[in-house]
Amino acid sequence: QLQASGGGLVQPGGSLRLSCAAPGRTFSNYQLGWFRQAPGKEREGVAAMFWGGGTTPYANSVKGRFTISRDYVKNTLYLQMNSLKPEDTAVYYCAARPGRIITGAALRVSSYDYWGQGTQVTVSS
Repeated sequence: QLQASGGGLVQPGGSLRLSCAAPGRTFSNYQLGWFRQAPGKEREGVAAMFWGGGTTPYANSVKGRFTISRDYVKNTLYLQMNSLKPEDTAVYYCAARPGRIITGAALRVSSYDYWGQGTQVTVSS
């Protein structure tokens, strides 16, 4: 069970940090991703990484503003979101699947087996 948290209401230009944990389980050897879904739109990949390290692809719309990272000790995945824009408003989900996948598939919804419940991010003045 993935648990995403950290969403909220923030003004344009502000920052939020999302967290994703799996109580009682380890992310070791898992591919992890952050996705988002805005009202009326399809779910889209935002950022991804393999727990053991490697390439971290980002959606073009968030490059330079969002950073995916992990804490080995806390067994937690993060998404640091800076310079937020109104178009970043969405429900954000973390997702996981066992084993590393190719970079080109890392931001595809269909690549992941397990999903968290989502956390709402609203960027508005």
